[in-house]
Amino acid sequence: MTKGRPLPIMIRFTIPLLLGTIFQQLYNMADTVIVGRFISPDALAAVGTTGALNFLVLGFTIGLCSGFCIPVSQRFGAGDINEMRRFAANAVYLCAFFAVILTTLTMLFTRQLLQFMDVPEEIIDMSYSYIIFIFGGIPVAIVYNIQACLLRALGDSKTPLYFLALSSLINIVLNLLFVVVLGLHDVRYIGLGTVIAQSVSAILCFIYIRRSFPILRFTKEEMKFSAKHAKKLLSMGVPMGLQFSITALGSLILQKAINGLGTIAMASLTTGNRISLFLFMPMETVGLTMATFCGQNLGAQKLARIRQGIRISMLVQLAYSVLVAGVVSWFFGRSLAAIFVGAAETQIIENVAFQLRVMAVSFFSIGVLFIFRNSLQGLGYSMMAMTAGFCELAARLFVAFFLVERFGFQGAVFAGPLSWVLADIVLIPAYFVIMKRLKKKIETAGLF
Repeated sequence: MTKGRPLPIMIRFTIPLLLGTIFQQLYNMADTVIVGRFISPDALAAVGTTGALNFLVLGFTIGLCSGFCIPVSQRFGAGDINEMRRFAANAVYLCAFFAVILTTLTMLFTRQLLQFMDVPEEIIDMSYSYIIFIFGGIPVAIVYNIQACLLRALGDSKTPLYFLALSSLINIVLNLLFVVVLGLHDVRYIGLGTVIAQSVSAILCFIYIRRSFPILRFTKEEMKFSAKHAKKLLSMGVPMGLQFSITALGSLILQKAINGLGTIAMASLTTGNRISLFLFMPMETVGLTMATFCGQNLGAQKLARIRQGIRISMLVQLAYSVLVAGVVSWFFGRSLAAIFVGAAETQIIENVAFQLRVMAVSFFSIGVLFIFRNSLQGLGYSMMAMTAGFCELAARLFVAFFLVERFGFQGAVFAGPLSWVLADIVLIPAYFVIMKRLKKKIETAGLF
């Protein structure tokens, strides 16, 4: 990504990412549709109320793996293959450590967290049955994510797409088999299907890397654990993981407030969030592209090219947020909600339509957030991204403690837009300050 016209290169990298994210969201949406239509609205609320908790844990693992691969991307861009492999090997060791720790903690404390969230008694057992299967698959999720992130750090965004597409298809088929064909109307089988599907992706990705990526075959020296390399990886990965978790913590507290409004509000927010996440996908993948783009070009010391990439990605986000996501959310909210629940659930449909209209005028703010957060992470400034996460947390706490209490569901839907704007206010000036700092550093020392 350090040579050629940026826009075509970014498009070629982004499209597989986008398709992969679409497949991922499709099976998430399939879960929601199957649960809502073939089990019950209570089951839909039970699955939905675990979303923030799910993101709190699995979001940390995604951020962790992404952060671990930033030094890999930078050293690859600099042409230092030996150091690139040292970072990759040590990233694997750290992932194994975090897999054990996170799985153990979630097995021990998941029910207590659900109780803290005030999940209603009538659905807490369903919520627990679902999410405990997902958390049992944390090692599988980490194995897949570190492999996918390594491939993307080396410029290959297509291969993870193929495995994720197959995984998504398997997940949908298994859920239909369990719930519709076999009549197993229990949300635990939805979680089981997800873990099985993720396992397939992880195994296939490992086989492919072993056969097709000799650049990731380590010598004995490169495979040795290095405290220096581990420290660098942790300085990148932990802040990125915490940034996801801090954001998720705000969502968890917001979910706690929503749970007090009853299952209608819970099911409404679940449905609205699923639709919004689907519309976010193109903007999110543009941001992910910028992380790799900035990391490789920083390694090559091409700051002007990084600035050019930022400008191009901003124009792309603006066009999509207004002409596509905004139009769909504003005019087709009720129709989209009706996909998830029956026509008789009129209150849920109206709630979702209101939420999507609020989102319609807010999409560009999250597009900006995706660009600058990922770009700063690619440049190696994960702590700044974590600071923006605290801003998002503050906004969600304000909504949970004030707006939800006063306005109910209608107040809750402003949590996302307020948090995005507040994070943008921090990230945009930080980007310009950091770019000036990097320019001076390169000019005086020739290093990054």
